[in-house]
Amino acid sequence: MLSQIKEDIATIRTKDPAARSTWEVITCYPGFHALTIHRLAHALWLNQFYWLARFVSHVSRWLTGIEIHPGAKMGRRVFIDHGMGIVIGETAEVGDDCTIYQGVTLGGTSLERGAKRHPTLEAGVIVGGGAKVLGSFTVGAGAKIGSNAVVIKPVPAGATAVGNPAHIVGSKPKEADKPAAPVFSGYGVNTNEEDPMMQTLKALNERIAQLETQLQGEKNDEN
Repeated sequence: MLSQIKEDIATIRTKDPAARSTWEVITCYPGFHALTIHRLAHALWLNQFYWLARFVSHVSRWLTGIEIHPGAKMGRRVFIDHGMGIVIGETAEVGDDCTIYQGVTLGGTSLERGAKRHPTLEAGVIVGGGAKVLGSFTVGAGAKIGSNAVVIKPVPAGATAVGNPAHIVGSKPKEADKPAAPVFSGYGVNTNEEDPMMQTLKALNERIAQLETQLQGEKNDEN
């Protein structure tokens, strides 16, 4: 557990330029507190101390504003930035090196007890502020969820999903195009990727302009 705490502190100092010292992270970062307390709650849950695990989780929620069900599986070096209003459900799984911003919900859409009801985030996923990921599906490794997106179906590895309901923007990177190390994108924002709906609208506008020019030319010829 001590090694995980050290990793968490190092992750925060790497990903948040506002973190000026280790002491500041330990005392002032609710995401760090929530993950540390969750490890205790999760251990209690695995040992079937269900009420006590829920109570520890409830205290953590009261202290940090972050609700992580004790049954949820959290990977290593997860970065919860700001964190207020985050809800992570019982059967959710968050992989190593994921980043989750404030207001995110990893929720379920089923009432079936004992079933997998919540999403799985593979390694390196970034979930922007206010995003809702709802259902029992997988968000692939390195994927990005834009702020306030509502994701209700799987997201391929390396893709970026935005909107309500969410759709994929840009294109999935090819293996040859992938960098040696993942590039961090705050809030899942990629400034070099364009929404395909905007691309379609641009193409339609260009086509309309061409038709208008063609029609004007035909009118001039008739005159």
